[in-house]
Amino acid sequence: MDALILASSTGGLSLFASGRSSWRSNDLKAVHSPIIGPIGSSIGVQVPACSSDNAVGKFYTLKFRRHVIKHYGRGIQDTPTAFQKSNTKFLPNATSDHPLESEPAAYPKNTWNSVKNALDAFYRFSRPHTIIGTALSIVSVSLLAIEKVSDVSSLFFTGVLEAVVAALMMNIYIVGLNQLSDIEIDKVNKPYLPLASGEYSIFTGIIIVTSFSVMSFWLGWIVGSWPLFWALLISFVLGTAYSINLPLLRWKRFALVAAMCILAVRAVIVQLAFYLHIQTHVLSRPAIISKPLIFATAFMSFFSVVIALFKDIPDIEGDKIFGIKSYTVCLGQKRVFWTCISLLEMAYGVSILVGATSSYTWSKVITVLGHSILASILWIRAKSVDLKSKAAITSCYMFIWKLFYAEYLLIPLIR
Repeated sequence: MDALILASSTGGLSLFASGRSSWRSNDLKAVHSPIIGPIGSSIGVQVPACSSDNAVGKFYTLKFRRHVIKHYGRGIQDTPTAFQKSNTKFLPNATSDHPLESEPAAYPKNTWNSVKNALDAFYRFSRPHTIIGTALSIVSVSLLAIEKVSDVSSLFFTGVLEAVVAALMMNIYIVGLNQLSDIEIDKVNKPYLPLASGEYSIFTGIIIVTSFSVMSFWLGWIVGSWPLFWALLISFVLGTAYSINLPLLRWKRFALVAAMCILAVRAVIVQLAFYLHIQTHVLSRPAIISKPLIFATAFMSFFSVVIALFKDIPDIEGDKIFGIKSYTVCLGQKRVFWTCISLLEMAYGVSILVGATSSYTWSKVITVLGHSILASILWIRAKSVDLKSKAAITSCYMFIWKLFYAEYLLIPLIR
């Protein structure tokens, strides 16, 4: 059929007329709107039009055009795929009043947005500041085992990579379990986290933490390094006991015990276990406790206590509501804040003295100057913090983590 003529009688259309006016036959004109048919033929659509002085007629004429185009557009979906693209692009020409648009480019854009949103949610779930801290600390401590240039080999890099990947997967398990246990608290303290905001369901969170813990242990086992495996196991036990809400557990409720958990992992396990992993498993040397290793363990003990105390300062509101008796809740924000700053300044003071005793001039200059600069920056930043502003305190907490990263850049230079 070369043409399809759609017509409507005057009587039928007069049902839509309002008031005393009715449509007269001489008010109507035949309007031909061409539409390309499914096999390339032209379909003429004859629709009623009205004279320019009939506003109601104009309205229903336009409405009828849209109706024809809408239902004809549906018919295109039933045509062979090869013709759909060419047919669809002509639909906007069916009426100039409100063109219909085809947007095939929207699909890749929507897919890309979905991928970005998924990556962003996982990024927040993984607590990136802890990821960076874990990776830097392992690399830094591994460098303490280097005695000569030949130690820097593919075997060394492989050993470091194995340790970093296994530790990062365990890190994600620990921070993820903490979020699963603190959903209601995080709705107050950290509503941007995926579980608290509803982006992740509880089931999704469980799947993620379970998968990463299994993969961490699997990698630690196949590597065959006992220091590495024990580091993962102790971190798993302490991280679970810290967060999970079971009888005799959820140690984060008790300020001193919570601080000891963080200190044990960040200060002791990371320094000793990963150093021994490189020293004994990768380089096949006897275990030796060196001066730089002792310094790293002692300094990070101070830093770990500071992190354990400081992280609760911006979370005081939610901790009060849910009965978490942190030092901040018990002693107040200001007192805990300046205790943390004082502990770090003491640590930097000791570091300057240790650096000054080095027998290597380059080590002495770098460590003394480096720690002096960090101590000065910390003091200036602390003096400018508004303790009444949660945003200011949170920003300062993240600044403490940056000092944590900087220290791991200086530790390998201690000699």
